[in-house]
Amino acid sequence: MEESSTSGYKDYVAGLIAGVATVATGHPFDTVKVKLQKHNAEAHIIRYRSGLHCTARILKTEGVRGLYRGATSSFIGMAFESSLLFGIYSRTKVALQGGVPSSVPQPQVIIPSAAYSGAIISFVLCPSELVKCRMQIQGTDSLVPKSSRYSGPLDCALKTIKNEGVAGIFRGGCTTLLRESIGNAVFFSVYEHVRYHMRSQIKAASSNDSNLIDMGIGIVTGGLAGVAFWLAVLPLDVAKTIIQTNPDKNCPRNPFQVLSPVYKRAGLKGCYTGLGPTVARAFPANAAAIVTWEMAMKMLGIKHD
Repeated sequence: MEESSTSGYKDYVAGLIAGVATVATGHPFDTVKVKLQKHNAEAHIIRYRSGLHCTARILKTEGVRGLYRGATSSFIGMAFESSLLFGIYSRTKVALQGGVPSSVPQPQVIIPSAAYSGAIISFVLCPSELVKCRMQIQGTDSLVPKSSRYSGPLDCALKTIKNEGVAGIFRGGCTTLLRESIGNAVFFSVYEHVRYHMRSQIKAASSNDSNLIDMGIGIVTGGLAGVAFWLAVLPLDVAKTIIQTNPDKNCPRNPFQVLSPVYKRAGLKGCYTGLGPTVARAFPANAAAIVTWEMAMKMLGIKHD
């Protein structure tokens, strides 16, 4: 992926820039996904007919601001998480290759590098996503009593720690670790393989502007990898949302135990609640992340081949 002499910090800077692009593009879709998971996967009075119905409800009652509810913690969390994800993935990949770059994708290098970086970032993602999810569900059609609502992300984090202890802010940690390890192994496998095949086909057949071609390849590879990530792990994400937003601090934490009643009530469709907005978000958000990441690496002088 890069020359071993490259300063390691540049990998993390490139990842950070990619994280900011991801949130700016994808947060509104994420808000809709979380609301669908909270209201439609559990037994609630208010149910949304679709992602579009949910979006329309938010825009009607809260405006565009409602779609970016919880975005502050998401920007901070995603920037840090993305920096770690891409940085650790890049450095681990180089280490496993013995410092010798390979243009051909190597699953025995990609999968452990991606799973390891995913496991590490889950410790950052879990508390930031817990705050984000709790902020998101107290907007439109919320069943959260006004007296129990949070004034902002910091208030949410502090009240969670006060009521549930420090461990409370890491509720859903095991589920997040599972989701990120499996999901990122799928993400980077799809990204690396599709990128390799597209580059070998298109570069050979074209002599046009290479920057434009690279951007096009980045959009397709990032988008497809993002969709693959969520198709693989969305049920774990549904379980995580339910675990993190349950007002009962003694609620079950085993994702399979949490998904069991969802599956009994709504089948596989229930376990994939929020699939529409998730896929709708996954393609543009991850396309933006990969294009930004690759551009940042090029600007920072990191070799990516």
